[in-house]
Amino acid sequence: MAPAARVALVGANGHGRWHRRVIGALHDAGRVRLVALVDTRPPEEEPTAPVPADTRLFTDHRAMLAEVTPDVVVICTPPHTHLPIARDAATAGADLLLEKPPVLSSGEHEELAGALATTGRVAQVGFQALGSAALTALTEAVAAGRLGTVTGIATVAAWQRPDAYYARVPWAGRRFLDGRPVLDGALANPLAHAVMQCLAVAEAVGGGPVEPAGIEVERYRVRPIEVDDTTVLRVRPRHGPPIVAAVTLAGEDFVAGEVIVTGSAGRAVLEYPTDRLLLPGDDAPREVPGRRGLLENLLAHRADPRVPLIAPLARTAPFTAVLTALRAAPEPTLLGDGLVDAVGEGPQRVLRIRGVNEVLRRAAERGALPSESGVGWAVPPWRTAAAAPTHPWRVDSARAE
Repeated sequence: MAPAARVALVGANGHGRWHRRVIGALHDAGRVRLVALVDTRPPEEEPTAPVPADTRLFTDHRAMLAEVTPDVVVICTPPHTHLPIARDAATAGADLLLEKPPVLSSGEHEELAGALATTGRVAQVGFQALGSAALTALTEAVAAGRLGTVTGIATVAAWQRPDAYYARVPWAGRRFLDGRPVLDGALANPLAHAVMQCLAVAEAVGGGPVEPAGIEVERYRVRPIEVDDTTVLRVRPRHGPPIVAAVTLAGEDFVAGEVIVTGSAGRAVLEYPTDRLLLPGDDAPREVPGRRGLLENLLAHRADPRVPLIAPLARTAPFTAVLTALRAAPEPTLLGDGLVDAVGEGPQRVLRIRGVNEVLRRAAERGALPSESGVGWAVPPWRTAAAAPTHPWRVDSARAE
């Protein structure tokens, strides 16, 4: 039996506690050794995954890499810190499990891909919903022609985030921090999985990663933040049907997150957080159980490179192209008080946009932006255009007239 992989976690608190639970179970099973935790603060208590006695604690990832030499580094830090930490870890000889979003622009994506190629290391990106058996069932149905010719792919989600969400860390709701892009908007962070699920379906339609030819986006906010909490995005691929993402963190009623695939022979709906799937001919949605863990998959790939990674960095390039467009887009439109209701008080106060669920549902069902559907508060979209094929992505932007 191969020796247990030496794993270090950079970013041990916050969402890092979820990674500690995953690593802890594998540690207890003898499949990995948790050799180091890195955080600027002492590790918060996690009863289900206590820190092993021989795990070393660091406040700087460079010191950890120099002293511990891990085989795998899990990176769960603010998005704007991912690239330098990932580059350092790969240079030190470690493979990576890198939280989403992996990086914040196509230029950074290319830089990290180059570092991985130079060092011979690999990176798995934390889009864990890509390991869903329900998504596999959907993409197999699409590839088999069960929906006929696919004419549209969309996602709709309506969540709520309280004031406390935007006060949790210094980078929350920020577009830049200390001069560096952060992009902590709805599409880039909490609802990134919805976009990536759509891109995965588009892969099945086109037989390969999506190459965006253009992106249109309408971005809104209900607070004095720097990024969007409500967004409708439309990606026009060079090949294949358009992709629409209609999401909010200021919803009226909760919509967990649906991926809607429309074809000439039927329609499919995947509720991706719950793995409930409705295919043509089904009377009702059914749960399709089973998810492959990203760290377990990375370990399997390390043992046998013929085992493909679920979410390799290259697969996320279209998602990073979306972030590149959002990075260049102007500040989101602030919606007025007459449209927004406040519920609750103090840190748990939430803001809800009246009628937003219907607006988002209509956008997902029709493939139309709010400004194209007569929504009174909608603004004209911001648009990008892809460059010639010799250049991966260039942003030429303008507000619609």
